[in-house]
Amino acid sequence: MMEEKALQNSKETYRLQGLSCTNCAAKFEKNIRDIQTVNEVQLNFGASKITVYGEATVEQLEAAGAFDGIKVIPEKQKRDVEQKIPFWQKRENRNTMISLFFLLLGYISVYRYDEEYFPAILLFGVSIIVGGYPLFKVGIRNLFKLEFDMKTLMTVAIIGAAIIGEWGEGAVVVFLFALSEALEGYSMDKARESIRSLLDIAPKKATVRRGTEELELDVEDIRINDILLIKPGQKIAMDGEVVKGQSSINQSTITGESIPVLKVVGDEVFAGTLNEEGALEVRVTKRVEDTTIAKIIHLVEEAQAERAPTQAFIDKFAKYYTPAIMVIALLIVLIPPLFLGGDWSEWIYRGLAVLVVGCPCALVISTPVAIVTAIGNAAKMGVLIKGGIHLEEAGRLNVIAFDKTGTLTQGTPEVTDIHNFNGRAEEEILGISMAIEKYSQHPLASAVMRKAEQQGIFQADYHAEDFQSITGKGAKATIQNKTYFIGSPSLFEELMVVSQGTNEQIKDLQTQGKTVMLVGTGEHIIGLIAVADQVRESSKRVLQQLESIGIKKTIMLTGDNKATGQAIGKLVGINEVKAELLPQDKLEAIKSLRGEYGKVAMVGDGVNDAPALASATVGIAMGGAGTDTALETADIALMADDLEKLPYTIKLSRKALAIIKQNILLALGLKILALLLIIPGWLTLWMAILADMGATLIVIVNSLRLLKVRK
Repeated sequence: MMEEKALQNSKETYRLQGLSCTNCAAKFEKNIRDIQTVNEVQLNFGASKITVYGEATVEQLEAAGAFDGIKVIPEKQKRDVEQKIPFWQKRENRNTMISLFFLLLGYISVYRYDEEYFPAILLFGVSIIVGGYPLFKVGIRNLFKLEFDMKTLMTVAIIGAAIIGEWGEGAVVVFLFALSEALEGYSMDKARESIRSLLDIAPKKATVRRGTEELELDVEDIRINDILLIKPGQKIAMDGEVVKGQSSINQSTITGESIPVLKVVGDEVFAGTLNEEGALEVRVTKRVEDTTIAKIIHLVEEAQAERAPTQAFIDKFAKYYTPAIMVIALLIVLIPPLFLGGDWSEWIYRGLAVLVVGCPCALVISTPVAIVTAIGNAAKMGVLIKGGIHLEEAGRLNVIAFDKTGTLTQGTPEVTDIHNFNGRAEEEILGISMAIEKYSQHPLASAVMRKAEQQGIFQADYHAEDFQSITGKGAKATIQNKTYFIGSPSLFEELMVVSQGTNEQIKDLQTQGKTVMLVGTGEHIIGLIAVADQVRESSKRVLQQLESIGIKKTIMLTGDNKATGQAIGKLVGINEVKAELLPQDKLEAIKSLRGEYGKVAMVGDGVNDAPALASATVGIAMGGAGTDTALETADIALMADDLEKLPYTIKLSRKALAIIKQNILLALGLKILALLLIIPGWLTLWMAILADMGATLIVIVNSLRLLKVRK
């Protein structure tokens, strides 16, 4: 029983080579499911990976993919540098060219003699066998199993063409279909290059000091707390903390920002980033599989595996579409000759043309190639989109809501004013505030701590006990046997009557865009601390860009007071400000906006805004490079700690959505047009395959335009 449970729980992930088309992927997945010791299979077509639950050898998996020459490599196996085979040197592509050679010889023979000339028929036959052997092998097997896919359609069409003596057109169909398959494989390889380039960002070896020894080790052998020695011009191999030296680090591979960042002792550095100037010693803080770049790669691959709503619909549609085409073709072959006195040869030919033109290749690839390209491009630009569904939804957004602190502002507020009441010294007010705020995680708390340290006030002088956070309002603690509160004016309004003079001081500071905290007991206010957070330079520009690309409304949701919120809102040019919101109020605000406008995004830091991010159509977190939480909670993570990439993300999503719609319309439109040509008998077999191949090519080229979307 225990052995059986262990078998069910065992899980292995493999990289795949030679996985070219969605139909092949579906068949490969089905073949693996048929292995008795396999419980579940998850195939990621975009990333060219497969996860197998249960037990299966590499040999069994390769046997399951033998029909398409799929190679299986365990993910844990060290990656060898993949030898890139030029497009024209691949075996299947060479066969396609040989097929074309015999096809041309055949047509030269027909031109010099006639269609019945035996050597011409022989040349067409050789062309069909050389170019179509892999197709027939799968198609005939499917036919006997009554499995209908595009290879079944093509096999029936080509065999039918040969039976009615259309050898030349049959050979043209084989060649164009093989060329279409080759180009589809090439386009998917091109789309997957974005992930491959991410895999190659971080070095595979690094120089490490252990004790007095300096060793060059594979990154898999480097341990936490090892010291990396990094020279100027070298890439950093592992995530870690600078313990010696200082240097400018180019973090563009992670954040998409090319401006180098100065790193000093105590700062965090990331694997795959470039050390530009000084020599550094870095203490390793994460294993190779847990680095930020490794997490990004994993999440991008998962994102490409997640089917977008459009793709899920197309896949379901294609399931019924192919058998329907077979039935329509059969009816076209049978009804006119049996009931309308039509010529059998002519209507068999037209039926075969329906099979060819009905091939769903372009339709099936219309969505995945666009999504894989867009998500890969975004990852290279420092934007992590965690699935096709989020890409599509981001393309439909009408409203974007922003948190204030750390999103529209820099998130590092500083104390600007301290007012003391009741004869209390400024030092005492700061000391009491510091003792309480020591236990708080709020950005305002860190501002108070920094100010106290600057004034030379030590934590040992003021000790707080029984700390208690008051959600959205402040905190309280016992200091020297007395309970003190620190928090918003609304907190103190609940505790006592605030004097008119104090209220006037509060309002005056708030209209300057400052946040006011009161300090006191349950009976008296002893002081007031004003804190200001600097607006990010990019905020106003980003909001203008969002408006120009079609976002109908921008709104700021903040827990801060109305006066501060309005002051910041005016500075950045946001459409609406909702202030004095508790976390649950932000959640309600998002729900209300969704009810009014439909598609709404929430932009925050991914920590304090988790409920609002989760309830929005799309949750967008900033600073993904520095926090695992942002990577995990958000639908889209901006790896840099600013909003610069937000307009690019919306622009890319809208472009991707438009291209997916164009692809579907083009794929279906060309098919419908070609099917209409059957009625007057104008559609030939080679025209049918040309229509199918043309649709596939247009879809591929159209999707690859997403690689050109930049800032």
